[in-house]
Amino acid sequence: MDFSEQDADLFGEEFEQDDEKEKDEEESHDSSSSSSSSASSSSNGSGGETSSGSGSGSASSSDGEEEEDDADTEKASGSDEKDLFGSDNEDYCRTLASSRYPVPVLPPIRNPNNQARGTFGRGRWHGHQNDRGGFGILPRPGPYHQRQNYGFGSRFNNGRQDERFVSELKLSKSEETLSRKCIQIQEPCEVACYSRIEGGDVYFDDRSLRLFKRLITEDVGADLNEGFQSFIEKKELGSQGFGDLLSCIRDKNIPLQNIHFVTFRNNLNKILAAAYIRNEPWEMGVHKRNGIVYLDVHKLPERPQNEIDRRRCYWGYCFESLATEDSRGADGDGIHHIDANVEFCSVIKTKLGAHRIIMGAEMDCCDSTDEGRRFYIELKTSRELDYHTEERYEREKLLKFWIQSFLAGVPYIVIGFRDDSGRLVRTERLRTKDITQRVKMKGYWQGGVCLAFADEVLCWLYGTVKENEDYILQFAPPFNRLELLQAQSCPDVITSHVEQYQQL
Repeated sequence: MDFSEQDADLFGEEFEQDDEKEKDEEESHDSSSSSSSSASSSSNGSGGETSSGSGSGSASSSDGEEEEDDADTEKASGSDEKDLFGSDNEDYCRTLASSRYPVPVLPPIRNPNNQARGTFGRGRWHGHQNDRGGFGILPRPGPYHQRQNYGFGSRFNNGRQDERFVSELKLSKSEETLSRKCIQIQEPCEVACYSRIEGGDVYFDDRSLRLFKRLITEDVGADLNEGFQSFIEKKELGSQGFGDLLSCIRDKNIPLQNIHFVTFRNNLNKILAAAYIRNEPWEMGVHKRNGIVYLDVHKLPERPQNEIDRRRCYWGYCFESLATEDSRGADGDGIHHIDANVEFCSVIKTKLGAHRIIMGAEMDCCDSTDEGRRFYIELKTSRELDYHTEERYEREKLLKFWIQSFLAGVPYIVIGFRDDSGRLVRTERLRTKDITQRVKMKGYWQGGVCLAFADEVLCWLYGTVKENEDYILQFAPPFNRLELLQAQSCPDVITSHVEQYQQL
């Protein structure tokens, strides 16, 4: 096919000729219609005219229509120049400033897959329906406070609500990153000890230390509820307990020139465990004096204990009584009177990373090797394990057992397993150094990660706090950072200790 024959200028002469033809046809059509209309009007007006008269009437009528069209055009152009928002526009002046119609109420947003959030759907908005039969969200009905942070609490809160805020350590490093760090810890060394006896008196010796009873397996089947009625619960000493530790340091004249932290082991337990356990809030006092950071124990408010809570607490003390020498009366009449305030505390010196630490650690009992070397043993109780509870036991409880024993250099842990009624069903002895291998094979946690995490916390803490200033270190929801807050005062036991130590 020869395409050259079809080459034509679509928008050239041919297109112009077509346009001219269309215009001629339109003009002829308009003239015919106007002539017909004029003829009809002429016939209506005169009743009987010749064809020539009809033609003249058609011409005059056509001129009249052109004049009307010009007038319409002038009117249209005049309307375009009119100010729509001026005072001469009656429609605009009659328009009200506010609508007489009510503001529409939007229907609620419903998510059928998430009815338990308490924000939309069924729940606490019953009885407050709008005129559409639904629950309006503009505004929120009822005597409720307006929702803040889109219903997600403070997790996405960008502003600081606490005016005491000083600094924070975000827990952003992964377990893999922390596991690459190799943190050295010095073998714990006991430098002093003290005992608290019945009545609350404190002596700087080991008179309250118990001896481990190696034949504890003979007590399997014992009822741990025995003696509960005469049980004396532990009293909250507050800062007084920390004062006893500081008094022991002064009594034994323990040098503090190169020490960075003085604390109870309990505070270090919290810091190390926070590497994995992110759902337990805690706080501690932080006070820097003469280059030494004193970490005071703060106990958070707890819900009141019921009967079963008190019994479970007692079962632990009862097992400690069973597992130590002289736990029964002289006449063998069973478990004797138990006072939870009687305790033995070891004062230990160690080094974690670059920081030297003096800490007090309560010890349950001790044993000795054949050569006469004394070592401590931790005593613990736990509910008997089953298929459903074994993983949580190894993830959380064994982590806490290991941290507590490892920090103080305790080589053995003896666990008494009991049933729900408080009867001892079996015992197990664990070597502290074997626990990490047991859980590492399952990928639950790593001891090295806990040490690396604690080293970062201590470096940040020691470098942030200022001399002669007081703070509170807290770990609170949403558990994604450690916060350092300004405190108002320092405990008197720390202030008096600093003054008395300078006089030694």
